[in-house]
Amino acid sequence: MRGKMIATEPTHDVFQAIADPNRRKMLVLLAETELPIAEIVKQFPISRTAVNKHLHVLADAGLVMRRKQGRETRYQMRPAPLAEVKQWIAFFDQYWDEKLDALAKFVGNNSD
Repeated sequence: MRGKMIATEPTHDVFQAIADPNRRKMLVLLAETELPIAEIVKQFPISRTAVNKHLHVLADAGLVMRRKQGRETRYQMRPAPLAEVKQWIAFFDQYWDEKLDALAKFVGNNSD
């Protein structure tokens, strides 16, 4: 019998959750597949307790779901909360476009 995935209401800020490099690596790892905590721990040079703490922050931000299967807990990424990050970054696209246009003009004027 498969365990039920648990998605809780986010209690941590998504930006805070992705601020840590270990948590970002965990999201990349979990983007591919659902993994038990034992497999996740093998990928990091930190203790199981530290990995568990990071996973709780990700879960509290709504970025991962956890599911009990027998005696193990399995984790899976939930990408939907990352839409907030994407929207925030998209706001700054206009500034990149302006800078790239200015650079193109500068290079074009100096290539004569």
